[in-house]
Amino acid sequence: MGVMRWSVVDSPVGQLSLAADDAGLCRLRFGAVEGVELTPPAGVLAAAAEQLAGYFAGELTDFDLPLSVQRGSEFERAVWQRMTTIAYGETETYGEVAAVVGDPGAARAVGVACNRNPIAIVVPCHRIVGAGGKLVGFGGGLPAKRFLLELEAGVAWQRAWATA
Repeated sequence: MGVMRWSVVDSPVGQLSLAADDAGLCRLRFGAVEGVELTPPAGVLAAAAEQLAGYFAGELTDFDLPLSVQRGSEFERAVWQRMTTIAYGETETYGEVAAVVGDPGAARAVGVACNRNPIAIVVPCHRIVGAGGKLVGFGGGLPAKRFLLELEAGVAWQRAWATA
């Protein structure tokens, strides 16, 4: 895994802590991380900061960053992989994701996997919602989840109408 380099960037949902190792972006957490040495964004961290700024400006809908995920059970990795296939501006329920990854009764386990997602926003756990579209559970807090979903829905709507 190598040494992780950390940076903190500002965003509309508060500070975001980013970490990269030699293989790519390996962490994105809400809030400023404590107890680590921060470095100015360079390399992957600079690219992540730039892409996040584009995302929050409504200009970027797909991240293109090397990711480094060195942990997680087989089930968690399957859930994280599924997250990356949920289209920008769309959502799936915990139950739907559980069924897709092969365990229809594991909706709660999908929630645990979402909570353990090491690269929030870029690996979009915010796109997974409760039954009936209910906003439940999010490491960054429900106001942040609502903000991210509303941002994406608004941009997707604007783009759809611009091409209609």
